[in-house]
Amino acid sequence: MNLGPPKHPYSLARSSFDWSSVAYRYPPAAQLLSPPKPGLWQRKLPGIQHRFKPESPKDRQLREARRKAVRNLTLKCWNSYRKYAWKRDALLPISGDGRDQFSGWAATLVDSLDTLWIMGLRDEFDEAVAAVAEIDFGSSTSPQVNIFETTIRYLGGLLAAYDLSGREVLLQKAVELGDLIYGGFNTPNRMPVDNIDFEVAKNGSGLVVEDTVVSASPGSLTLELAHLSQVTGDPKYYDAIAPVTELFWRWQKRTALPGMFPMWVSMAREDVTTGSSFTLGGCADSLYEYFPKMHALLAGAEPKYAQLTRGFMEAAKRHPFFRPMVPSNDDILVSGNVNVDEELEPHLDPELEHLTCFIGGTFALAGRLLGSKEDVEVGARLARGCVYAYRSFPTGMMPERLNMVPCQDTEHCIWDEQVWDREKVKRPEYKPHLPKGFTTAKDPRYILRPEAIESVFYLWRITGHPEWQDAAWDMFQAVANGTATELAAAAVKDVTVVKPKLPQEDYMESFWIAETLKYFYLVFSPPSLISLDQYVLNTEAHPFLRPDMRR
Repeated sequence: MNLGPPKHPYSLARSSFDWSSVAYRYPPAAQLLSPPKPGLWQRKLPGIQHRFKPESPKDRQLREARRKAVRNLTLKCWNSYRKYAWKRDALLPISGDGRDQFSGWAATLVDSLDTLWIMGLRDEFDEAVAAVAEIDFGSSTSPQVNIFETTIRYLGGLLAAYDLSGREVLLQKAVELGDLIYGGFNTPNRMPVDNIDFEVAKNGSGLVVEDTVVSASPGSLTLELAHLSQVTGDPKYYDAIAPVTELFWRWQKRTALPGMFPMWVSMAREDVTTGSSFTLGGCADSLYEYFPKMHALLAGAEPKYAQLTRGFMEAAKRHPFFRPMVPSNDDILVSGNVNVDEELEPHLDPELEHLTCFIGGTFALAGRLLGSKEDVEVGARLARGCVYAYRSFPTGMMPERLNMVPCQDTEHCIWDEQVWDREKVKRPEYKPHLPKGFTTAKDPRYILRPEAIESVFYLWRITGHPEWQDAAWDMFQAVANGTATELAAAAVKDVTVVKPKLPQEDYMESFWIAETLKYFYLVFSPPSLISLDQYVLNTEAHPFLRPDMRR
């Protein structure tokens, strides 16, 4: 989508500190590793998207009406952010105030750039870019900067908006921020810290790597830093993350659940094997999401990512995935947690987090990239599991965390109310009003999360089956109605009960516009808009143009 030059020039305000000027105590090796490029001998990656046929006028009219509804809600939320929380990290959607939850660098503004561009909101985009050009990455509202959030939201947002619009000022700000993040690798073993001490990072004396961090933190820096090297030609960013990938790749088969990694790892000790708790949900999610996406971004030129992808997928099918027993006998899958005992026996905890709902889309994407129709279908069953959860609750929204009853016989899984009765009484969190099949809604909130619609988007684009557009519209109507405030959209405290006015929380994070609404919009857009054959979307739904697709 090329909407031409900006209506007014952008004036770049350099940050108050030049992060590229730091003399590091622990510099990289003299010979830097560049992002690999596919050789002439290498086969091209297979196509990802379904080959869509021309739609009928009736279907197009319906789709466009739905797309317009998503765009209108996005514009309502954006205008309220602009009016009440401009240049703050997030809008408080009930009280009409703003808050800084990260570093005070206008997270919602940066995170939403590509959404504005994709939706054709040109005036809003130009105004936002002018504001981004003034962000000072040399100062922060917090003495420590979280490297994970800074990378996925801020750097990811800048790079995607640059790829889409070509606005040079966005790349300049991305380089400023990339150099800050690069400082997070100034450690004795060149492994990244979880939180960058701002003042220590500035003097270059060296940072202390935390003993334990969630595995998603170091594992989710690869896509953005690799892409920054791709668009700038400077290999240092890719060189920084390559040893992190090497560490996970080298030890993948040596964990207590071979193929998967424990929820907590140690970059200080370079230990990604010690631990007995495993999940694809919070604390680990985007670690796994980035394995196939890096395979796509590098056009298959680094085989480690395909191997990491296959390894975790096989382990996931054997352990955390389970078929839940439901009254409709639907053939669905959900992903739980696994705890490994001292005898190395895995034990399933059948808890589903909303965060885990990304895995259906990731499985389907990986199945396409690696030529596995079986894994595309596994992804579809996982996505249907989360759609089932949405449709089961009376508000049409899925709780943040819940439990279901695993089928003992996955091939012949027939509803047995007596089994459900026995299981639910074992759960102190059980409430009598929960739908049949659910034994808890441990966290009954819906906090505007995108993971379920993310998987629906991927399955729509990969299979072309209309069930996914129908599911997306059901979800959108439920979410739009249940979260609506006068100003924008707010988290719902309990989606398991219906009341004339659902109790809400004065909470709306940047991912609501950056991810949730963007995915809804793309489901109802022509498939050529952000084609999965051209773009790789990071964990914050920021589309990076694949280098092999650049003209």
